[in-house]
Amino acid sequence: MRPKIPEEKVKPFRLVKYFTFTSIIAIFIGTIVLSVMNIHWARSTQRQKSEDYALLLVENLNHQVFLQFIIPVALKYGKIQLSNPEQFERMDKVVRSTLHSFNVEQVNIYNMNDTISYSFDKALIGKQNAGGTIYKKALKGSATSIVEQRGSFWEILLGISKENKIITFAPLRAERPLSTLSGPVLGVVEIVQDLSDEYKTIFSFQIRVIITGSSVMCALFLALLLVVKRGERISQKRAQEEIKLREQLDRAERLSSIGEMVAGVSHEIRNPLGIIISSAELLKKKTDKPDDRTNRITQIIIEESRRLNNIITDFLNFARPRRPNLVPCRIEEIIDKNIIFLEPEIKSRGYTIFKKFQRDQIPEINADASMLYQAFLNLLINAMQAMPAGGEVHVEISTDDENIQICIEDEGKGIAEEQANKIWDPFFTTKEKGTGLGLGIVKNIIEAHAGKIIIENRKDSGARVVVTLPIKLEG
Repeated sequence: MRPKIPEEKVKPFRLVKYFTFTSIIAIFIGTIVLSVMNIHWARSTQRQKSEDYALLLVENLNHQVFLQFIIPVALKYGKIQLSNPEQFERMDKVVRSTLHSFNVEQVNIYNMNDTISYSFDKALIGKQNAGGTIYKKALKGSATSIVEQRGSFWEILLGISKENKIITFAPLRAERPLSTLSGPVLGVVEIVQDLSDEYKTIFSFQIRVIITGSSVMCALFLALLLVVKRGERISQKRAQEEIKLREQLDRAERLSSIGEMVAGVSHEIRNPLGIIISSAELLKKKTDKPDDRTNRITQIIIEESRRLNNIITDFLNFARPRRPNLVPCRIEEIIDKNIIFLEPEIKSRGYTIFKKFQRDQIPEINADASMLYQAFLNLLINAMQAMPAGGEVHVEISTDDENIQICIEDEGKGIAEEQANKIWDPFFTTKEKGTGLGLGIVKNIIEAHAGKIIIENRKDSGARVVVTLPIKLEG
């Protein structure tokens, strides 16, 4: 019976080898299919984002054209005629300044008779019946996008076409003052975006996925040879390979999440820049002729500039936090400067700031005063924004032998339970015009000082923020 024992041991390993080879082939095919599906999803996502991006551009362009071109020209000339060189030049400046620095290859504006009245390409001006069916849909008030690809069959199939463009047709509407409803359709806007670089990036990602899958298959094949030679350790080797595969899948998911975050941040920063540029150019022209309309436009510039500057500043501070320049400073003086800065808003909106600390008992700390000033300013602003109708904000500073603790309390509604785990997530915000980076920046600053920050609800009402900073911090 003993001679049969080796054969009995070999047969299970042959069966394992057979099933393992079959599994490798199936996994490899599955990897290819998964990569193709993933690329299809990525292209669909890219197209959807490009469509949304184009609609935002159209909305912004519609607003700028109506305010900066249609209304002024109608008041000055009585009617709009883009065949008039002066009117065309004004329209061209408005469109180009609005879309400056955006990924837009071509812009065409059609009149109600399917004739191109304005275009980046002057050779297209006056062309009739160029819009087709999607023009008619836009004329009825429906925005439509199509993808246009040029290349061979295999180039289009693999996603490496020579040209990949998304063409969006959307209605150009009149705007009704003091109303969220759009007015009647005045024409159609066509925006062409070149997606060739994005599709090439997706294709390169597909190649990397296939190479990674092939590498994993090779690793599994070598592991199989080792398992066959060392049959007694087959279970252990299979477990190790399973762990490796799980780690790779987890890593791929994390990379995907990071990519989505970067795309969201990029759009958040780039979209508002056109408003700043176009409004600034218009301000230069209107400065010497002040009137009511100029004052309104100037106010728009100021508000939009401040908002966009805050967005960009928050993004940069969050994405590239700087190292603190540690020098001796006093935390109570930083809080006092914050309150002095906010004093006009405190008085105008009915806030009351109560300070509870004894200055002679608070030691100096080694910290970056400017960074802590920014952090506590954000926390105080958040506390006041939690009470739109005004209220009390309590600031208390306590200390022990090693740490200083700063506690800020408000009388707002507090933090909803479903939002408690999301407040530190980048770009999560409950504010209409917030970026969702404020608390993330504060946390980065506090942690850069080797400190801790906790946000919790008070028992009665409102929220409590507790910041703990070490007194002695070495650079």
